[in-house]
Amino acid sequence: MLQAIIDRHGKEDNMSDTSNQPTHEIRERTSKSHSFIIAGLTAGLVIALACDGYLLMRSRDLKQDITRVDEGAHTQISKLSEATTGRIDEQQKAWDDFVAQKVKGVNDSATAAIRRARAEADKKSEELSRQIADTHTAVASELSELKDTTTSKFSEVSTDVDHVKSNVENVKSSVAATQTQLDGTTADLKRVVGDMGVLSGLIATNSKDLDTLRALGERNYFEFNLSKGGTQRVGDVTLMLKKSDAKHSRYTVDVLADDRHVEKKDRTVNEPIQLYVGGMSQPYEIVVNQVKKDQISGYLSTPKMKIARR
Repeated sequence: MLQAIIDRHGKEDNMSDTSNQPTHEIRERTSKSHSFIIAGLTAGLVIALACDGYLLMRSRDLKQDITRVDEGAHTQISKLSEATTGRIDEQQKAWDDFVAQKVKGVNDSATAAIRRARAEADKKSEELSRQIADTHTAVASELSELKDTTTSKFSEVSTDVDHVKSNVENVKSSVAATQTQLDGTTADLKRVVGDMGVLSGLIATNSKDLDTLRALGERNYFEFNLSKGGTQRVGDVTLMLKKSDAKHSRYTVDVLADDRHVEKKDRTVNEPIQLYVGGMSQPYEIVVNQVKKDQISGYLSTPKMKIARR
């Protein structure tokens, strides 16, 4: 390659100078040019070789540096891995110790609580057993006392039963006598037709007869003593005397019942004044036994069983 360059350079010089210069000068100049070119090329080659050698040395050094760095990095990574592993092991051990300590504390607390609960349960059980035993003793004592008392009471009751039997016989005799008396008394009482054309109940003409009627218990009886111009509530009705004639034993009375005013005019002594109250099937009866000047007295009779009229 170097020879080709020299030849080409020579050819160029020959072509440019052959026509004007002598051959000796041309050859001398050509030789000098060849020397300079060879020297330049040689120097360039040396420099290139030197550069190549330098580059080879730098490449080798770089490879060695990379190897050293790589080895150092591996060493550092190994050391870091070992340090990290050791640190993790230490932390894991510390955590395991902490957890074990906490678990032990919880187990100790639970064990203590269980012991306290058992002790309290044993104490309650003992108290309950003692109370049950005391209760059994008290019940046994009360049963014994009750048995003795019952035996004594049974004897007393037997005596009382005999006494009651005797009293019952006496009561029967008294009731029989009273019934005989009532039968004789009611024979003197009479039933009359009232002012509404209904047969009245037994009529009492005095206080004794009224007591007899009460004893029979067939109706309710309410006595009254009414003055002229005044009103009086008798049972569930209201009476007002409007006029009284003592000479002829007559009177006029106004009756308020069920928010209705009814005038019973010119009625006589012991005449049943009848009125129906509240739709009852049996009438109320007003009987005046005595008529005085501006005053009358008697009673109101009402049925015990208030059965509505159909």
